[in-house]
Amino acid sequence: MQERRRVLVVTSVALFFSVLVWFNYSAVLPLIVEEWGLSGTEAGIVFGALQAGYLVAIVPAGVLADRYSPRWVIAVGATGTALPSLAFAAVADGLLVGTALRFLSGLFVAGVYVPGMRFVSDWFPEVTRGRALGLYIATYELGSGFSFVFATIAAEAVDWRLAIAATSVGALFVAPMMLGLTRDSPERTTSATGGFDVSVLRNREYLAAVSIYSWHNWELFGVRNWLLAFLVATPAFVATDSAVLPGLVVGAMIAMSGVGNAAGGWLSDRVGRPQTIAAGLGASTVLSATFGLLGGLPLSALVAVTLAYGVVLALDSAPTSTLVTEVVADEHVGTALSVQSLAGFSTTVVSPIVFGLALDRGGYAAAFPTLAAGALLGLLSVGALVWLER
Repeated sequence: MQERRRVLVVTSVALFFSVLVWFNYSAVLPLIVEEWGLSGTEAGIVFGALQAGYLVAIVPAGVLADRYSPRWVIAVGATGTALPSLAFAAVADGLLVGTALRFLSGLFVAGVYVPGMRFVSDWFPEVTRGRALGLYIATYELGSGFSFVFATIAAEAVDWRLAIAATSVGALFVAPMMLGLTRDSPERTTSATGGFDVSVLRNREYLAAVSIYSWHNWELFGVRNWLLAFLVATPAFVATDSAVLPGLVVGAMIAMSGVGNAAGGWLSDRVGRPQTIAAGLGASTVLSATFGLLGGLPLSALVAVTLAYGVVLALDSAPTSTLVTEVVADEHVGTALSVQSLAGFSTTVVSPIVFGLALDRGGYAAAFPTLAAGALLGLLSVGALVWLER
């Protein structure tokens, strides 16, 4: 048990340092746009470059984690994430260089998140796996939120280059931690094939879980993409006349999703995966449907609702990923999780655009319900999963 805990802690720390890189550009985006003279489209291209690199590499990363030691995949992935990001802080001076370096970080960060889930699931039996993966995935949320906080403070104190560097250097310590403090599980099974195994795509329970995760991400990343713009436009935040406070609230909201992940994983070990997933999606559907109407709330109330929103948005995430590890063969867990991640992150390209279209036509009151629609489709996918399990 002590070794399992060490594996979970070390792997979670590895993810935390790597995720700081993922979102540090977003935290200092206005400063980079001003210095480089980027248009909105160009700024979006630099942001999307990391996502694109991640999507290109995620399935190969999962296959490698099935075939070889996930520890080594994580070690290489974290190092490769850090180096281009440090180069971004040092030499990036415009669209082309910035896009290329963010793309490289995205390629390598794919070697951290999903292989880490594979590694943790190797060490924990199903009876406690939801709790373990919930804590691991919570680290992704904490890293995302703290990236905004750390980078905002560093950029305010010095400049955006220091902010990017300070949130990148930690990933260089991942390789020695993973290779020196952990080992592969004695019960680990490896894939006998060297490539992608299509058998996972014939598993209907798995496909239902992928659908749930995809609609979860539709809602989650739609919120994260537009939340700062919404808060900045509300009377309560306008009255504060603070350029920092809205970003700190967004960071805190994302960090609170870590609480939601941990709680969802813990709850799913006790009451069941589908039940926990349904509860989370049901609560987030209600909040997403109504959140655009809450802009007139007083500051304290708006912040409280925003933080609660962060919790419920993540309740279903860890149970869904845990479910994937349980409905596919052990030797294909990395591949299955990587395909799930590919499908899930693909929807994040579309939902912010749909939100924006609705925003142009009917304001935030019409835009947030487009995210609720995704959560509702996730609930329907839960129904399909329950039907398949009968």
